[in-house]
Amino acid sequence: MTFDDEGFVDLLHARAVADPEGIYAKFNGDPITFAQLDRESSAFAAFLRREGYRPGDHVAVMMRNSVPALSAIFGLAKAGIVWIPVNAQQRGEGLRYLLEHSRPGLVIADADLAPLAREALGNPAPPVLVNDTDAISDSLADALRGTSAFSERTPAADAPFAIMYTSGTTGRPKGAVVSHRMLRLASEAVGLVSAATPGDVFFVWEPLYHIGGAQLLPLPMIRNIRLAMVDRFSASRFWQQTVAEGATHIHHLGGILQILLKQPPSDLDRKHGVKIAWGGGCPPDVWGQFQDRFGIQIRECYGMTEASSITTYNNTGLVGSVGRPMPWFTVELLDETGARVPIGERGEIVVRTSRKGALFPGYFDNPEATAKTLRGGALYTGDLGSFDDQGNLYFHGRMTDSVRCRGENVSAWEVEHVAADFPDVEDCAMVGVSTDIGEQDIKLFVKPKAGHRVDPEKMSAWLGERLAPYQNPRYIAVVDEFERTVSQRIMKHKLSTRSDDCWDRMASR
Repeated sequence: MTFDDEGFVDLLHARAVADPEGIYAKFNGDPITFAQLDRESSAFAAFLRREGYRPGDHVAVMMRNSVPALSAIFGLAKAGIVWIPVNAQQRGEGLRYLLEHSRPGLVIADADLAPLAREALGNPAPPVLVNDTDAISDSLADALRGTSAFSERTPAADAPFAIMYTSGTTGRPKGAVVSHRMLRLASEAVGLVSAATPGDVFFVWEPLYHIGGAQLLPLPMIRNIRLAMVDRFSASRFWQQTVAEGATHIHHLGGILQILLKQPPSDLDRKHGVKIAWGGGCPPDVWGQFQDRFGIQIRECYGMTEASSITTYNNTGLVGSVGRPMPWFTVELLDETGARVPIGERGEIVVRTSRKGALFPGYFDNPEATAKTLRGGALYTGDLGSFDDQGNLYFHGRMTDSVRCRGENVSAWEVEHVAADFPDVEDCAMVGVSTDIGEQDIKLFVKPKAGHRVDPEKMSAWLGERLAPYQNPRYIAVVDEFERTVSQRIMKHKLSTRSDDCWDRMASR
């Protein structure tokens, strides 16, 4: 497969010149043209230069999906400044760590999120630019209204575009360095997975601060499609929104298909224009149910941020498989000795590439994690997979201590680190339990300090102020003692994964 993977920034300006009134995206129905996006992003890049920001500097962005967010991200890319996407749900210790570790010289935040960002920033704190549409000056809107041209040379393809923090499995989140080339490859991969054709409309509910949303940024230029963006996922309004936008493609992850299947039957189940649902994590039993009810083809893929987002894709419809590698990747399955496992047996998914720059260069300021993940020119994913005799890959989950919840990897270490600070807790352990609408829910086991009592409801409210909503355990079980190994590690495999023997946050609502 041949194509130009030298980044994506130039594509926007070229399209704006060729088709200025063409629609790049609609946000909640309001259009943004290629010319508007090019003009506003150039104005923002020029603003950053005037303020003294140089290529390679870091700027954190804590914004929900919006037109200003699009313009800011493209402006950062034009200026060669590294985008630090910040989950808009993040708060407390997690937010403090991300902003401290990434060392941004500027933070851009929605008006209601700016106080959280300011509280989390250390001293000396960088300036905070607020996305406040009512402000006349000293806001993101003011910077985007500028008229200055920006004509500097496009950043090199392998220059860093973003540092995307992925949840750690045994420690702090790790910042995966994503280059301009990697985002271009991610978008090219989306085109293959989704079988995108000119004129298609991609319904976008994923936040841009997640790789699932970010990977779509170049797609309107390289596949001549349009993005139909909304501010959040809504199961009850999903099909009305896709019909209103004329959507042809939807993205699935984190139990989205199961949630849609649980909605009451409707005339819109078949009266829509969606032809393809592409993404990852569709259980085999859901695959047929979804296709039969909604008349939509499922196209599965597998990947991770560190390998330009998408590694394999299923274009044959083989139920349960994540398919075969992208043209620029090869996949091996290795056992603990580094030997290839036989067909049908499980091994660690190890990714290699024939294309320079398709694998990430490492984690920001984390040489230990980089050395563990990148070895001998290959990416050791920490995921388990198996091959059938036709070379199709099947994904079997993570090898390490994390839970996949609502489309996010939730590190046990992160949750336990926060929960251990609750005044009445002596020790704690987190596990994943099955759920009927997604991948997993979080169950937290807590041992009270001597003479103390843990009130699960009060603890849950306390955790809710310090964890992102997807990190907050649904279940809390109070135990007298933990069974431990000789080295005093909690034997998590002996903890109950039942959901009826503990406090349930959802049942208390």
